[in-house]
Amino acid sequence: MRKLTSAVVGAVLAFAGITTVTSTPAQAATGQEYVALGDSYASGVGADYYDSASGDCKRSTLNYPALWAAAHSDYTLKDVSCSGATIADVRDKQLSALSTDTDLVTLTVGGNDAQFSTVVQDCLTQSDSYCQTATLWMSYYARNQLVTQLAELYKDIKTKAPDAQVVVLGYPQTLSMTGTCPVIDLDSAKRTAMNGLADALAEGAAAAAAKEPVEFVDMRDTFKGHGACGSDPWINNLNAGTAVFHPTLMGYLAGYDARLNEVTG
Repeated sequence: MRKLTSAVVGAVLAFAGITTVTSTPAQAATGQEYVALGDSYASGVGADYYDSASGDCKRSTLNYPALWAAAHSDYTLKDVSCSGATIADVRDKQLSALSTDTDLVTLTVGGNDAQFSTVVQDCLTQSDSYCQTATLWMSYYARNQLVTQLAELYKDIKTKAPDAQVVVLGYPQTLSMTGTCPVIDLDSAKRTAMNGLADALAEGAAAAAAKEPVEFVDMRDTFKGHGACGSDPWINNLNAGTAVFHPTLMGYLAGYDARLNEVTG
């Protein structure tokens, strides 16, 4: 299985190297449009191979929008996702990419609104009780205020792209409950607390998707057994710099892209 997995990744990397040469004419010959919105999980932080033109947005040429578009040459991809984006950023800076001609929209957002990176830093550097307080506070926000904010965003997306299939891909739990973390080991209390915030973000997005109907893809089961610090991680570990707790290339390929293919047929 590991040899097969490596072969698949190798094929994707090889294909990605020629995508900019071969995909544009095929996509331009057809009329379907795919617009990718969202934050670092959408832009592909952790997958490497960043498009230099995207600057601080850190859009990877192997993020899940690019992987999906590479296999669907009848779509033209407009990827406006950006690392660090909040709900307000998506509304103010990304929704202009949508139109009545848009056929597919994908979105991953909300983690920055819930201050996920700040909470992670608190959990890495502070006590168990501090970590638990921080995650519980943001979990309450994710299950309440965030639901309303996301539902309003989904409504805006559907207004601008009324004929599009709108797919919201959630966040996975980031940590395995077993295994040793590099750099800073995390005890079970902190891992449980941090995964609890991931649960709250997923539940909040799902509730918003039910309130203002769009398709929601829960990524938690997909990444089960593949958290950071485990034996087969699809999430970058603590030694990954700014990509920490973001999917690896395998996470985007076997996780996000695979699930997006499921729901788009």
